[in-house]
Amino acid sequence: MSRRVVVTGLGAVTPIGNNVDDFWTSVKAGKIGFDHITKFDTTDYKCHIAAELKDFNPQDFMDRKAAKRMEPFSQYAVAAAKQAIDDSGLDIEKEDPYMVGCAIGSGIGSLQAMERETQKLYEKGPNRVNPLLVPLMICNMAAGNVSIQFGLKGKSINDVTACATGTNTIGEAYRSIQYGEADVMVAGGTEGSVCPIGIAGFTALTALSTVDDPAKCSLPFDKNRSGFVMGEGAGVVILEELEHAKARGAKIYAEVVGYGATCDAYHITSPLEDGSGAARAMELAMEEAGVKPEEVTYINAHGTSTHHNDLFETRAIRKAFGDAADHVLVNSTKSMVGHLLGAAGGVEAVVCAKSIQDGFVHQTIGTKEADAECDLNYCIGAPVETDVKLAMSNSLGFGGHNAVLLFQKYE
Repeated sequence: MSRRVVVTGLGAVTPIGNNVDDFWTSVKAGKIGFDHITKFDTTDYKCHIAAELKDFNPQDFMDRKAAKRMEPFSQYAVAAAKQAIDDSGLDIEKEDPYMVGCAIGSGIGSLQAMERETQKLYEKGPNRVNPLLVPLMICNMAAGNVSIQFGLKGKSINDVTACATGTNTIGEAYRSIQYGEADVMVAGGTEGSVCPIGIAGFTALTALSTVDDPAKCSLPFDKNRSGFVMGEGAGVVILEELEHAKARGAKIYAEVVGYGATCDAYHITSPLEDGSGAARAMELAMEEAGVKPEEVTYINAHGTSTHHNDLFETRAIRKAFGDAADHVLVNSTKSMVGHLLGAAGGVEAVVCAKSIQDGFVHQTIGTKEADAECDLNYCIGAPVETDVKLAMSNSLGFGGHNAVLLFQKYE
């Protein structure tokens, strides 16, 4: 029999709060993190809006020397991981370090390091390229740096599944504990790609909203939605084997009871039009948990505000939930923080845990009138206060990656 896994710590660095308390207060207030990009001059760009971090200081979470050897995505991961570890009350020195692992993913790693050093290569030649370019840039350094900073010697992995990364990494961490490979996993996602090539690339793909009004740029499921807004940050949870958590008197936010992962095997950017791949991932998560669709209170949707995603995800929910789709609450955290790419699933897992804890399902901010074909309850106009017994988190990534987590109230 597989071991039970619970969530005992939360950490978040987001465009609407650099810690979980501030982030959750902002979520409950319906605050948005969108504004004009400050990191570079966007004069020649079609897209001028992003959800940047505000007043983030890496030295609040690590020493200056360590911070200098990390790109933003790694700094954000370390910051969120420190918060989560502190919140959990874990004393790593009292644990078997080989049974405490790390699963923190990034979808892209550091585009900024590649930008800087490519320019240096062309202007000054190959001998001037930073010798640390590769270890600064590569995606796995989020997990690597977190493990180094906190002495985590267990399994350390980095799933890279584009926008499904954060959810996949938490799911794989959950499996690692279930199968006895670890007692504790520090798990989540991180991303920091608000930079010239990042914005230019996603704009060229016609994925980004080019609306200049921060209040109208991210409208998941709305008839006027026009693309996603890029965000940055990190979301990390502490997953722990239940008996291990109980033995040390840990507070428990929720229990992870299901994980489903599939691939559309269809197209590099578009989901399957009938939503069948994502639907199957939802079904797998519910089957593992042994629950029926009508028992799920709430779905934190991928909800990117692109035409294809929101339509096809709606179809997927209808396919997986049947008649119960008419009653489940659905929202999109991206309506406030934008799309954090590889970090999205990490931050949205934090939202699910807090929703269960507080009995609060946030409003999909900005969305006024759902598209005629987006016909679910998207929590438009007001949040919903209700007992959240089961919360599902969906993440769908380029390449056809579908990842779904199911969290249950621990009682």
